[in-house]
Amino acid sequence: MASNAVALTPLKSDWLSAERAALCVIDVQRDFASPDGLLGQYGLDMTRLTPAIEKMNVLVQHARRAGVPVVFVGLQTAPETDSAAWSEWMARQGKDPEAEQAICRKDTPGEAFYAVLPESSDKIVMKTRYSAFWQTDLNEWLQTQGIDTLVVTGITTECCVESTVRDAFHHDYQVLVVSDACAAYEEDLHTASLRAMALSFALLTDTQSVTAIWGTQ
Repeated sequence: MASNAVALTPLKSDWLSAERAALCVIDVQRDFASPDGLLGQYGLDMTRLTPAIEKMNVLVQHARRAGVPVVFVGLQTAPETDSAAWSEWMARQGKDPEAEQAICRKDTPGEAFYAVLPESSDKIVMKTRYSAFWQTDLNEWLQTQGIDTLVVTGITTECCVESTVRDAFHHDYQVLVVSDACAAYEEDLHTASLRAMALSFALLTDTQSVTAIWGTQ
């Protein structure tokens, strides 16, 4: 779901070297991305995600060939980790927290990665909140790998992608957001989020620019 309304930053090859960069794929799971998943059953148009998912697969393939670490991030919910604040926030909007919390429930088909799939060599991070850094081992793992740059993709742009990007920046990582490998269910939210991230937290790029560099490594 690329946007022509945002400016992309020209990349330097050393920013994306296998020694310092990692590719992050966020929340491409059955409940979020499949027509048969929970949000698809609610009637959200999953075809809006398809172009970005295709780009993510291209990036994952190039990253693996270049020796760049790949991190798959997924949401995993359970009653014992559900947020009381989130439930109250939903209730105050007149929504049903229990129905919403059913998404990506632990040990259900809905939490499975979908369309972009990890391999045994990839790092998997399961989170219970929007950000991949919140109470996970992601930061520690990145530090042990010597990573200082995250190349971020995933869904949805304005929620878990942006939350992770903000936290990555606050953890002192350089962040590159691949604009056409991120997606939201509404185009205006996608574009607004890209603009916000570019203003304060990240550099924007696209799949072609990243793969052009990884293809030479």
